[in-house]
Amino acid sequence: MEVIFTANEEKKDFNAMLHESKDMPKIQIITDEQSIAKYGGNKMYFAPPAEYDKVMRLIPYGKLITVGGIREYFAKQSGADFTEPITAGIFVSIAAWASYQRNEDITPYWRTLKAKGELNPKYPGGAEAQKALLEKEGHTVIQKGRTNIKYYVKDYEKALFDL
Repeated sequence: MEVIFTANEEKKDFNAMLHESKDMPKIQIITDEQSIAKYGGNKMYFAPPAEYDKVMRLIPYGKLITVGGIREYFAKQSGADFTEPITAGIFVSIAAWASYQRNEDITPYWRTLKAKGELNPKYPGGAEAQKALLEKEGHTVIQKGRTNIKYYVKDYEKALFDL
């Protein structure tokens, strides 16, 4: 499988990035009323990148999880109201690229989907590579859109892994 690099990924050491904790885990109290209303509380949890990798490794063959599912799990485990969404997306990508850069001890990152079962174009090889790996495990991937094409796992909810 040929991987196309979009953000100089070939020059980055994602395994080093995976193990940078950057003062995490931590809980931050937010005061922005809009965010409090949107996320259902003011206690925001930040999980370090390695924690995302650890959870992504738990997902067995044929099963799936969403980034949102991982965020809910972390919030519950930490006693927070929610897990910060921006770093969550970044750290899931770091875990994927770190796995891709290793020859062994692979994290099955392709089993971690975006919201609504969407494939992640930021993974190594993009959505096409993730699609091939998911189809190998028996999932059906469907395409939506004409110009802004996105891929989704059909009936992904039926394959969700319960953390």
